[in-house]
Amino acid sequence: MAVLLAACALLCAVTVLTGTYRIGAGQVLGVLTGGGSGTGRFIVLGQRLPRVTAAVLVGAALGLSGAMFQSLSRNPLGSPDIVGFTTGSATGALVALFAGVGGLGVGAGSLLGGLATAAVVYLFTLTGGGTGNRLILVGIAVGAMLASVNDYLITRADLEAAENAKTWLYGSLNAVSWPQVAPLALALLVLVPPALATAGPLRLMEMGDDTAAALGVNLARTRLAVLLLGVALTGAAIAVAGPIGFMALAAPQLARRLTRAPGIAPVAAMAMGACLLAVADLLAQRLLAPFQIPVGLVTGALGGAYLLWLLAADRTRPRTA
Repeated sequence: MAVLLAACALLCAVTVLTGTYRIGAGQVLGVLTGGGSGTGRFIVLGQRLPRVTAAVLVGAALGLSGAMFQSLSRNPLGSPDIVGFTTGSATGALVALFAGVGGLGVGAGSLLGGLATAAVVYLFTLTGGGTGNRLILVGIAVGAMLASVNDYLITRADLEAAENAKTWLYGSLNAVSWPQVAPLALALLVLVPPALATAGPLRLMEMGDDTAAALGVNLARTRLAVLLLGVALTGAAIAVAGPIGFMALAAPQLARRLTRAPGIAPVAAMAMGACLLAVADLLAQRLLAPFQIPVGLVTGALGGAYLLWLLAADRTRPRTA
C-alpha cells in the first residue's frame, strides 16, 4: 500500500509539473499557495490539477467496483465492464446527453442506466445465486445488446452530437474541470464507506454460500447491497470520464498479486486503480503531444495485454485432480 500510494503521489506530481506549457516546481508551489501568474493559475488549477484529481478518483472508483463484483462472482472476469454494467451506464448517460441534459443529469442517467442493467442481469441470474459463470455470461449478453442500443442512439443523433458522444464513449479526461470533479468526490465520500463495509461478508461468501450463511451472512441482502453500491460507483465514474474499459477488470487482480492477499483487497484495488488510470492518462497526454488522445484508448491497449497475460498465467497454473 505504501508503494502504491507513493507511486500515485509521484504520478500526480509529474502530471502537474510537466506538459506542453513549461512551469517550474517553484511556480506550481506559488500557485498552490495562492500566488503565481494568471497563466500559471489557469494551467495548474484550471487544467492539470482537476484532470489528475479526476483520474485518481475515477480509477479508485472503478478499482473498488471491480473488486466488489469480482469477489461477488468469484471470477476474475466479473468486472462491471465485462458483465455489462458499464455499457448500461453509458446507455443512460447517452440518453441524457441526447436529451440535452447536462451536468448532474448525465450522472443521474448513468446511474439509472447502470441500475436498470444490474436489475436485468440479477433477475436472469437469480436461479444461480447471482454468482459464477452464469453472471458473466448473462452480463456479456446484456452488454452486447446495450452496445447495439448505444450505436443506434448515435446514428439517430445529429452530426455534432454524434461526434461528441462517440468521443465520450472512448473514455476521456481531456475537458474535465472542477464542476465535474466535485460531484464525483462527494459521491465517493458517500459510497466508499458502505462499500468497504461489504468486504467482510464478501470474503466469507468467497468460501461458498453455505459456509457464509452458516457464519451469519445474509446472502440476498449482501448481494443486493454489492450490486447497488458497485453500480453507483461505476455510474459516478462514467458520468465524469465516460466508459473507461479494463480498469475495473485489471486493478483488483493486480492489487491482489502485489499485496499477496488471499482474496480481493478492496482498499488496495482502489489505490491500484488510481495509479493505473493516472499512468494511462499521463500516456494519453504525452504520447502524441501536443495532440491528446482519449485515455480509454490507452487503457484498451493495456487491458488487451493484461488479458493475454491473465490467460497465459491461468494456462501455466498447476491443476489439481
